[in-house]
Amino acid sequence: MEHKINALSFAYPQKEKLKSKKLIDKLFTEGKSVSVYPLRMMYLSTVFEDDVLTKTGVSASKRHFKKAPDRNRIKRLLRESYRLNKAEYFNNLTAPHAFMILYIGKEKPTFSQVENKMKLLFEKFSNKISE
Repeated sequence: MEHKINALSFAYPQKEKLKSKKLIDKLFTEGKSVSVYPLRMMYLSTVFEDDVLTKTGVSASKRHFKKAPDRNRIKRLLRESYRLNKAEYFNNLTAPHAFMILYIGKEKPTFSQVENKMKLLFEKFSNKISE
């Protein structure tokens, strides 16, 4: 049962995940960024073959978090916060975008900290896009 939903839902399906090495490299070389410490979001307007509006990846620095479980927890928090808030901010996107959300802080965050900053980050991005 294949049906296309125009509005983004609360799901974060596999096809919305940014996996392409080429696209990630392009994102870092040509993309723009917005920051709300301790988050930075790289973004690039692009075209996807698989009919999605956004593809998003998350990352936590190995330099600041030596232990994989710490990095994994931060990435889990980032993904969850993105999943819960994307519909509110990205439903009005006209062009498909690739996003990479980076955690650039040095302390381990709580979910509420990540979520508050994520909302501010998306707010800042929406303002930048609508200019």
